[in-house]
Amino acid sequence: MKQQNRRTFLKSTALTTGALALPTFSITRSGLAAHHKVNVAVVGAGGMGRYAVKVGATENLVALCDVDDVRAAQAFKENPKVRRFKDFRVMLDKMWKEINAVAISTPDHTHFAAAMDAMERGKHVFVQKPLAHNIWQLRTLRKAAKHYNVITQMGNQGHTFDGMRRIKEWVGAGVIGDVREVITWTNRPNAPWFVPPASFPPATSKPPKTLDWDLWQGPVAEREYSAEYVPTKWRGWWDYGCGALGDIGCHTFDAPFAVLDLGSPTKVEVVRQRPPGEGFIPMGAVVTYHFPARGQKPPVTLKWYEAGFDVPKPRRWDPADELPSDGGMYMEGTKETLYHEGMRPTEPVLTPSARFAERKAELDRIERLPEVGGGPIEEWLQAIKGDGPMPLSNFDYAVPLTQMVLLGAIVERTGRTIEWDPENMRIKGQPDLDPLINEPVRDGWQYGVTLWSLVAAASGTPAARCRSRAASLRHPIRTRSRLPFSRKSLKVSTTKSLPSTWQPSVVLGRNRPFTPVAISSPNWHGM
Repeated sequence: MKQQNRRTFLKSTALTTGALALPTFSITRSGLAAHHKVNVAVVGAGGMGRYAVKVGATENLVALCDVDDVRAAQAFKENPKVRRFKDFRVMLDKMWKEINAVAISTPDHTHFAAAMDAMERGKHVFVQKPLAHNIWQLRTLRKAAKHYNVITQMGNQGHTFDGMRRIKEWVGAGVIGDVREVITWTNRPNAPWFVPPASFPPATSKPPKTLDWDLWQGPVAEREYSAEYVPTKWRGWWDYGCGALGDIGCHTFDAPFAVLDLGSPTKVEVVRQRPPGEGFIPMGAVVTYHFPARGQKPPVTLKWYEAGFDVPKPRRWDPADELPSDGGMYMEGTKETLYHEGMRPTEPVLTPSARFAERKAELDRIERLPEVGGGPIEEWLQAIKGDGPMPLSNFDYAVPLTQMVLLGAIVERTGRTIEWDPENMRIKGQPDLDPLINEPVRDGWQYGVTLWSLVAAASGTPAARCRSRAASLRHPIRTRSRLPFSRKSLKVSTTKSLPSTWQPSVVLGRNRPFTPVAISSPNWHGM
């Protein structure tokens, strides 16, 4: 039988059974015995990926994928029998039958491609924050999660913390009152993640033999290797990272975004330091988000302060205390001020301290929200096995949260005030910024374009309203091609020819199949 890779299979399926026949895969999250384990693949096994490797090893860790042998060396050493790959596309081509779930901990610019390739094959996905590199990618990920009926989670750890639940409880009980102002801050950008090079463009050299530089670049336009990008400093370059906001925003915005139901801002403003060179982030900024009223909730102004800018103290505060320099968040309510130190809501309190002590017994009597236990990957795996509820930072939540972050990144990148039209996914009156909403990609890295048409056809929405944003943003992206893209040395991985009516037979453990179920969004685990 003639071999056939995934692109050819999808094309032939669509031709044979119509456009809507692209498979809506489903792997269940229920009905499994306690001894069943999830077959986990990890993309990005070094750095933040170490967490995914560690937790994946408590299940069935079946594949490790990393473009950098040095960064992944510890994971490879600790898991010598697990199959290794450099290209996640090759991994998924070869092992799609064996993989149930994929944990992605790569640099920001490759999150989308890895997640889409996995979801197109019916795999559950965990993706580190920020969820994607541009807003079109975010919207496409949310559509894909629904279309392929998979369980998703973004890695903003604080969303699983008890402190996050306390904030939700206190705000929900009316302790804080109406909130119109939120202040957030960070000590970033700082070393070792954000370090401008000595010159622009940065000095280049041959990449180390242990790094596949072409694969590391992924969808981004090809350029020469520089140690100013890899392995640590990529966050400061707009092509690869999303600045200090991309690094910390999904953590520090998490609590106010969730408990105040902020949704989409209508306007975003910026005051920034002058960027040190082309393509690099400003080394400090203040971003101001304006959110409209939501039902009975008043409008909210949220400010984000980076290194080099003075953060105002709360109106209710211990006069002798200084705000911690490493970061934090407070929201000013009509009744109380709620505050947490650090990037995540570890230990929220009311301020000043005497007021918190006075009301603590009352706060302790507020009904507690259910708790799942563990971090974001543990929560995700429990949901896949049917041992826990849907993850709270699934893509229905993570997409609008990350969109807020990326809108802030756009104003930092451009130095402009923007007005946002969320329904049409546009910045009002500034069409020259469209390429920042949907960035061009290299051949071989196009994902998701066809999905928009499929979802539009399935929903019966007029095609004019649901046409691909790739076309409407005036830099068309061709239908995604498969391997190879421009690499002469890359071997094409293929799978055996599949019938046009194929649906994957995905199993857990020892050939025990999942039972398909409908997946719905969570509501704070029972609230």
